[in-house]
Amino acid sequence: MSVPSQLDRRAAVAALLKDRKNTLAVSGLGSPTYDLHATGDRDDNFYLWGAMGGAALIGLGLAQAQPGKRVVALTGDGEQLMGLGGIATIGVARPRNLDIVVIDNQHFGETGMQASHTGCGVDLTAIATACGFVAAATVRTLEEVQRLATQMVEPADGPRLFVIKVRAENPPRSLPSRDAVFIKNRFRAHLGFAAA
Repeated sequence: MSVPSQLDRRAAVAALLKDRKNTLAVSGLGSPTYDLHATGDRDDNFYLWGAMGGAALIGLGLAQAQPGKRVVALTGDGEQLMGLGGIATIGVARPRNLDIVVIDNQHFGETGMQASHTGCGVDLTAIATACGFVAAATVRTLEEVQRLATQMVEPADGPRLFVIKVRAENPPRSLPSRDAVFIKNRFRAHLGFAAA
């Protein structure tokens, strides 16, 4: 069993993305989207609604389509556990501009805070390493998150995955638009593409 963290998720995400510059951000279903939105709504935020398990793979597609930009996929432990095969696919594809950040509260927050597999010993960092990620780490303190934020803006030779262990809680929701067409068109416009 993993030791519960005392790190506040909103403080961790704010520190992680404080100086993200022009990094494109994809956020997974539920709390990762609320966390990203709480740092400030931006045109280069791509919020997912109803796409459980897809944040990392959407991040992969975006990283491949925009090789000149850094991409961060912000997801939760429950969502990433659902998309374990995505870690293998990303490891094989080896994008040099993609970071997967798993906000891990060791619970399924969107369905009632049941204990997740990461609270029972499943190690997403070890899985990423086994799948060929060039860097993978688990962080538990705000100081470690701040160092991670500095590392994430540096070039990489392949994909990286970082797990941030946070307290199991449900902070107030910070809700971005749920209009998927609006989110898509705003993001496309940010990248210089016409609405579709």
